[in-house]
Amino acid sequence: MSTFLTTARLALREFTAADAPLLTELDGDPAVMRYLTGGRPTPAAEIRDRVLPRMLAAYRRPPGWGWWAAERRHDGMFLGWFEFRPTTDGDPREVELGYRLRRAAWGAGYATEGARALVDKGFAELGVVRIVATTMAVNRGSRRVMEKAGLAYVRTFHQDWPEAIEGAEHGEVEYALTRREWRDRRSSASPSPAGR
Repeated sequence: MSTFLTTARLALREFTAADAPLLTELDGDPAVMRYLTGGRPTPAAEIRDRVLPRMLAAYRRPPGWGWWAAERRHDGMFLGWFEFRPTTDGDPREVELGYRLRRAAWGAGYATEGARALVDKGFAELGVVRIVATTMAVNRGSRRVMEKAGLAYVRTFHQDWPEAIEGAEHGEVEYALTRREWRDRRSSASPSPAGR
């Protein structure tokens, strides 16, 4: 298995077929799935036959895109995953950022740490021009992560879901960040040379 990115506390690596039980446990927590399915778990067969094969297939594309298993560096504990892949197949100019972490990892800053690292890598190394992320409007925790990662609110929109979940009536929100905005923020955060 290949490590894609490391941060101070995280290692993001490629998934393998052996990770099906970890994904089943993650998607089996009603709190984790609250804003995705209304709390319904993803069946193990669906993880094995549909979800994981889709994740693994993403690695056949040019490097840098896909879903990355997030592990805590000091002990290797599986924390969840991050998604970083083009919104249009094969076109790296606009990339979707996503994340799903175990409840035990919430509130420790892991989502922000991983999201910021992916944003930086995407703009600095992978040719990304714009990064987008979406969530339910009522998902305040995910919205805070997007903001802390540097993305800004763009719009609220409504989708026609087959099964509405609580809060869906408020719609979905899109957040985004462009390479220019990212560069401008980095240059304004850099200290001025001495004597100026």
